Amino acid sequence: MGNCCSDTGGGMAAVGGTAGLSYNAAASSNDAVDWFLKSRGYLGLFSQIELSFSAADLRDRDVLSKSDPMLVVSMKARDGALVEVGRTEVVLNSLNPTWITKHIITYQFEVVQTLVFRIYDVDTQFHNVDVKTLKLVEQQFLGEATCTLSQIVTRKNRSLTLDLVRREETITPITEESNPSNRPKHCGKLTVHAEECINSKTTTELILRCSDLDCKDLFSRNDPFLVISKIVESGTHIPVCKTEVLKNETKPTWKSVFLNIQQVGSKDSPLIIECFNFNSNGKHDLIGKVQKSLADLEKLHSSGQGQNLFLSTAAGNNNHKILNSQLFVDKFSESVQYTFLDYLAGGFELNFMVAVDFTASNGNPRLPDSLHYLDPSGRPNAYQRAILEVGEVLQVYDSDKRFPAWGFGARPIDGPVSHCFNLNGSNSYCEVEGIPGIMMAYTSALHNVNLAGPTLFGPVISNAALIAGQSLANRGQKYFVLLIITDGVVTDLQETKDALVKASDLPLSILIIGVGGADFKEMEILDADKGERLESSTGRVASRDIVQFVPLKDLQNGEISVVQALLAELPSQFLTYMRTRDIQPST
Repeated sequence: MGNCCSDTGGGMAAVGGTAGLSYNAAASSNDAVDWFLKSRGYLGLFSQIELSFSAADLRDRDVLSKSDPMLVVSMKARDGALVEVGRTEVVLNSLNPTWITKHIITYQFEVVQTLVFRIYDVDTQFHNVDVKTLKLVEQQFLGEATCTLSQIVTRKNRSLTLDLVRREETITPITEESNPSNRPKHCGKLTVHAEECINSKTTTELILRCSDLDCKDLFSRNDPFLVISKIVESGTHIPVCKTEVLKNETKPTWKSVFLNIQQVGSKDSPLIIECFNFNSNGKHDLIGKVQKSLADLEKLHSSGQGQNLFLSTAAGNNNHKILNSQLFVDKFSESVQYTFLDYLAGGFELNFMVAVDFTASNGNPRLPDSLHYLDPSGRPNAYQRAILEVGEVLQVYDSDKRFPAWGFGARPIDGPVSHCFNLNGSNSYCEVEGIPGIMMAYTSALHNVNLAGPTLFGPVISNAALIAGQSLANRGQKYFVLLIITDGVVTDLQETKDALVKASDLPLSILIIGVGGADFKEMEILDADKGERLESSTGRVASRDIVQFVPLKDLQNGEISVVQALLAELPSQFLTYMRTRDIQPST
């Protein structure tokens, strides 16, 4: 564990085992913990989804009997190519099959995952052949349907019924209106049901304390922290979580850590709890350790007794030196930890908002070198691209598709500079219809305002916070996401901090995309990924991190898309808000 916390900032950061109240993946330098959690979906970014399938009113392609249908599930890759995920079994002689075979797909919130379902009538001669080896060109095509995975998981019952269609294999690029024969032919219905693959949602909260720690530093007291690991069959220790570092302490009491049964295996699975003395060079001194299961820790808490730490001697792991130092469990409580998808199934929505920078530093929109230039070829500029790509992901989670849209830093015709004006030109309402409505309002605004300045975020954030606050007062099941697209560093930094600190208590997250070649170093102050919470001019500290900032230029040629980088923290910000306020999803 020598490299568990190899930098001071990372080592001092508290890491909760289930992306709980204090967990911040970006602040942690513990790659093993990050990998362990991400691979099991505890960051709110990934979840294993089991899909089951049934169909009704399929076409009958057999003469003397009914069709023998098999379903093939595919997913579109980033390049648009179809990648087969799996196949069901063949259901004999049925036009209303319910397939037993399930398929598990990893749900990624920040990616649009397009699924394609195709049903085939398998010929009798292939009934004893493994379905994986079947050549689909030799089977009769019955129909297909397509949807995104997010469309399924956002349904309250997590079931989506789709119309199956059958297009002729030789469809030409003629519009369906001009050639009715190329319209899709309805071939029954397919129902897809999703279940989240989590065996247990029970989370254990622990407050741990040590007494009489042996001093490892010559000229000062210890800077202790704990690392909790599970022991796998091979005997290897896999880190599950770690506490924060406490400075100059021989009797430390750490903040709460959270452990999920799914992480540790079971309540009786052995855990190793190691106490280290933090060193900034990454070579942390092992003070001592204990081996206990969650059930053992619960007994320690009930008895109020401590457990002596030990150190393995040079003679081998089975020989221990018992220390005077003891570990105490000051709190042991169990609760149900709902997932991001639980809240979606319970009726919660993500409401999308957008604010566009119209300051003069963007350049004259009529000139090709402007960031606001509208290319006659239809190629989107940086602002349009950001709206389209982020909106494509988030619009699925908003049922009415009515999005507040603002501009800032421009002078409407015959008016003063406005730092928050309705993008649709209305004086009374700010909403537009869908992503196309945002694009139309943006294009219209470019012809009806004069670019000006300076770059102020405060008014836009305050407007978004007002809407979020009104929804909260009305007990709405809504969480708001404001996308700010800008070409320059904010000039009202303290006012922006004040607005963000105030907004941190509301159901609101703010995504900021920096476009153009400006130096956005100062903008990183707004994004608390490095563990430093924002502070207002009155000394009030933000209750949580609600900002994610991404400069477009840093990701243009990378493997990860701008949207993935921007939306990476959103589910965990959502869950932090819900859990700190003990808001539970409806059943």
